[in-house]
Amino acid sequence: MAATTRMTRQKKVIIDILKNTKSHPTADWIYEQARKIIPDISLGTVYRNLRLLTQMGEILELNYGSSYSRFDGNPLPHYHFVCEKCGRVFDVDLPIFSNLNQEVEAQTGFLVKNHRLEFYGTCLDCRQKS
Repeated sequence: MAATTRMTRQKKVIIDILKNTKSHPTADWIYEQARKIIPDISLGTVYRNLRLLTQMGEILELNYGSSYSRFDGNPLPHYHFVCEKCGRVFDVDLPIFSNLNQEVEAQTGFLVKNHRLEFYGTCLDCRQKS
């Protein structure tokens, strides 16, 4: 297990790529960026390290039910806005409603670890184009 959690060069490069973008990229985009730094990195290595980094809590995987996930270099709880026209994902700077977890627990008796809230609509760029 220790071998899967150590910080390899590939993991470091992937984290650096994610920390330096706000675009919430796909694995394919991360792979293209990583190849500029490590030319012989494989797509399988990128996918494997994205999965490990997600499990380690270093990054977030955002799955919107499409055939691919997007990844976020900010693992702290925060909300997102998804543009339904261009598909881009944006961070939304709102306080996390931590009392929402307690409200759901009080109402249902469930044990809530966290919650995810997303907003959907049209981003400013797409609104200006139409």
